[in-house]
Amino acid sequence: MPRPLPSLNALHAFEAVARLGSVNRAATELHVTHGAVSRHIRALESELGIALFQRQGRGLALTPPGQRLRDTSTAVFAQLREVCDGLRQDASQAPFVLGCPVSLLARWMIPRLERLMADLPELALHLRPQEISFDEALNGLDAALLAGEPPWPAGWQVLPLARERIGPVVSPQYAQDHALTQDAPEALLGLPLLHTLSRPNAWQTWFQGAGLAGDPRVGQGYPHLYHLIEAAVGGRGAAIAPAQLVADDLASGRLIAPWGFQETPGQWVLAMPSRGPSLRAEALAAWLQGEFMAQS
Repeated sequence: MPRPLPSLNALHAFEAVARLGSVNRAATELHVTHGAVSRHIRALESELGIALFQRQGRGLALTPPGQRLRDTSTAVFAQLREVCDGLRQDASQAPFVLGCPVSLLARWMIPRLERLMADLPELALHLRPQEISFDEALNGLDAALLAGEPPWPAGWQVLPLARERIGPVVSPQYAQDHALTQDAPEALLGLPLLHTLSRPNAWQTWFQGAGLAGDPRVGQGYPHLYHLIEAAVGGRGAAIAPAQLVADDLASGRLIAPWGFQETPGQWVLAMPSRGPSLRAEALAAWLQGEFMAQS
């Protein structure tokens, strides 16, 4: 049965010293201390039972066994670097698949897509609408953009983007017809209130935060936030919605938010499989965070 290889870190340290001819230069390249490199060399020599270097004046010279190991290790590590560089290049050119809930995709991502592609042209973004909850493995996705509350699935690496804020929104005409004013949120107590089926308690959360006594009179529910917000724009009632998803409607005057928005325990996040964020994911997270901050 073949014996196991020595420590890869020790072999890496040896290869760097042999190639560069200096422990100090090897330590600088490997981002470790001089002492750490020296310890790796001593451990490797001890495991192999041979001397790999000998002192020559103020420097080091390879012994014949050291020369033999240098020739092989340099070729192997050079090949590994070449393969890894190729894999990184392939990954950087592959589409970056981002999962988004349907409502977020329609109301927030698509209006910003042209600017996103101009700012991050190397991203090669591919958007995938998501009708149901994301699974723990985020199968088929490089990342998912969503709002939710911790704890997150164990298989996710999560980059927080912004705190979630929710509040009532209505069309200007609906506010006028029902005498909804900034000074009287109690008027909502007598109205059937629109909500999404996925978050039936959102109104209760907002009422408690606003200090309103009494229970909200929950009215029609909608399967997606997109439908809910369009119903509010169409004058069907008062909707409870995340600030980020109605920002454009507020700016255009299609909706008003007489009582503002409150923070919830939820967060907008970019979630990735647990292998960790890539450089492209980190760039996307920074861009998304900037967009959310611009709406604060």
